[in-house]
Amino acid sequence: MLTSVDADLIRVLGDPLRLRIVTLLARETLCTTHLVEETGARQTTPSNHLRVLREAGVVETEPCGRYTYYRLCPDVIERLAGRFAALAGAARDTAGVRRACP
Repeated sequence: MLTSVDADLIRVLGDPLRLRIVTLLARETLCTTHLVEETGARQTTPSNHLRVLREAGVVETEPCGRYTYYRLCPDVIERLAGRFAALAGAARDTAGVRRACP
């Protein structure tokens, strides 16, 4: 069953640029400068999205001199994927179940 925390996470990941950032971070740890280059967005846009992702627990930060690197937290994504897998399994198991209309 999806919780309100899961719903918030789905909302966070529902933004196309945030999803692109998460996809990029799944491949490697990057700083904001790299994400600006990869996405073509202005500097403030990835920074704002990274703040939202960090607050949601999707990414972690690692200071490195004057830069901050971001890495994906795979456990958060795996937990959400597990919830969706459980929903898909329940839908398969109850495919023939139908409530009668009054």
